[in-house]
Amino acid sequence: MGLRGAKRLGLRGMAALLAAHVFALPLPLAAQQAVTANPVAAPNRLTAANGTLLTSADTEPLTGPTDPTAANVVTDPTTTATAAPAPLLEPAVENADIAPLDDDFGRQNLRETRLDNPAAARIRRDDERDMGIRLGTLVLRPALNQQIGIEREKTATGSERRVFSETGLKGTLTSDWSRHELTIGGEGAWQETLSGDGADKPRARIDANLRLDLADDTIANITGAYSFSREDTNDPNAISGASVQSGVHQFDGGVSVERDLGLLRGSIATKASRYLYSDAELSNGTTVDRSDRDRTRATISARLGVELSTALTPFVEATTGKLIYDDSVDSSGYRRSADIYGAKTGVAVDLGEKLRGEIAVGYEQQRFDDSRLADLSAVTVDGNLFWSPREGTTVDVTLATTLDPSTAAGVSGASVHSLDVSLAHELRSNLVARLTGGTSVSRYDDAGASADKTVYNAGAGLTWKINRYLDATADLTYERNDYKSAGDTDTVTALVGLTAKR
Repeated sequence: MGLRGAKRLGLRGMAALLAAHVFALPLPLAAQQAVTANPVAAPNRLTAANGTLLTSADTEPLTGPTDPTAANVVTDPTTTATAAPAPLLEPAVENADIAPLDDDFGRQNLRETRLDNPAAARIRRDDERDMGIRLGTLVLRPALNQQIGIEREKTATGSERRVFSETGLKGTLTSDWSRHELTIGGEGAWQETLSGDGADKPRARIDANLRLDLADDTIANITGAYSFSREDTNDPNAISGASVQSGVHQFDGGVSVERDLGLLRGSIATKASRYLYSDAELSNGTTVDRSDRDRTRATISARLGVELSTALTPFVEATTGKLIYDDSVDSSGYRRSADIYGAKTGVAVDLGEKLRGEIAVGYEQQRFDDSRLADLSAVTVDGNLFWSPREGTTVDVTLATTLDPSTAAGVSGASVHSLDVSLAHELRSNLVARLTGGTSVSRYDDAGASADKTVYNAGAGLTWKINRYLDATADLTYERNDYKSAGDTDTVTALVGLTAKR
C-alpha cells in the first residue's frame, strides 16, 4: 500500500467518524426530550402481548433503523410476545424553554420580600392597590388613626402645656367604571385634653369630584366639599377672652366644563362657597352670636390656554362674582356685601410623574356696597407643583392668595399669601420620612394694620409600615405666630400613634 492508499484510508476513517458524530449524537438528546415530555412512562420500554412489561433482560437489543427486523423482535419462538414499536417522539417546540420549578411552587404562605430588594417597593404598591372594601362598582379604603400628643405653647405672658389624645378617621371612595370617574375623600380628627391647659382643635373635611366624559374632547367636573375648623384665638376676628372660639363651617360646590379645541383649550367654571359661624363661648358660660359673619361667595370664571406642546400650556383667566352677607347690615352698621373681580395669567406644566402642576400671577379685588369701606385688593400668586426628582422622593409646593373680609368696625379685611412645601422620601421600602415647611402672611388695610401677622411652621415625621394593614407614625411640628402689635407665640407639638387601614 502506497502513500496514496494510506491517504484514502485516512479520509475514509475521518468520514466514518464524522458520520457517527452527526447521526449518533442526536439520539441521546431525543431520548432525553422524550423522557422529559412524559416522565411517567419510559419511551424505550417494550410490552408483551399479555400487557406485561419486558425489561432489557427479556429482549434482544434493537437493531438500527435500517434493519427490517427491527419492527418485530421476538425473544422466544414459543411465545407470541412481540416488541411494540418505539413510540414516536413529539417534535420539540421552537424556542421552548423548560424552566425549573420555583422554590415557592405549591407553597400557600409565600416568603416575605426582603426589605432591601429593589422590587419590594413595586410589590408593596401592588398590595396597597389591592386593598380596600368593594361596594359594587366602588372601592372604599378606610383608615383609623389614634395618637397621643404633647403640646407646649409659649406666649409673652407665660406658657401652657397639655397632653391630649387625637382620634382620626380618613378614607377614600373611588369608582371602578369603564367611563366617568367618582372620587370621594375625607378625614376628620377629634382632640381630647387629658391633662394640662389648652384648647382642643377638632377639624374635618370631605371632598367629592365626579368627572363626566361627555366626548373625546369635552370633560365636565362636578365638585362638592365640606370643612370644619375652630377659629384661632389670635385671629383679629376672634372674640377676646372667649374660652371656646366660634366654629367655622364651609360648604363648597362647583361645575366646570373643559373642551379641547386643537391647539386651544377652553374652560368655564362656576363655584359657590357658604360660610357659617357658630356661637363663641365666654369663660363665664355665656355665648356670643356670630351669625353676622355668615355669607355666600359665588363666582364664574373663564380660561383660555394655548398648547405649545404636550407639556406646556400658557393660559389667561378672568373671574367675576358676588359676596353676599346674610345680614345686609352687620352689628357695626356696615353693608359688607361686595362685587368680586379678578384676572390672572400663568402656565400649566405636565411632564408626567416627574413634574406637573400650574402657577399663575394675577390681581383680585372686592368692592363693598358700603362706601366707608375701602376696596379689598391684592396681587395674587396661586399654583401647585408636584415634583419627583427620583423614584421614592416627592416634593409638593402650594402657593395661594385669598381675600379674608373682616367684621371689625371700619376694617375691610386682609390679603393672605401662603406658601407650603412638603417633602417625602422612602428611606426603605417600609419606612418613609417626611419634612414640611411654610409661611403665611396676613396684611390688613390701613384701618386694621395693627392686626398684621406672619406665621412660620416646620415639621418632620416618620411612617413605619409594619404590614399592609398597620402603620406606626411619629411627628414633630413647630409653629410661630409673629404679630405686629402683640407678643409672639411659639407652639411645639409631638405626636406618636398607630394607623389601621383596610
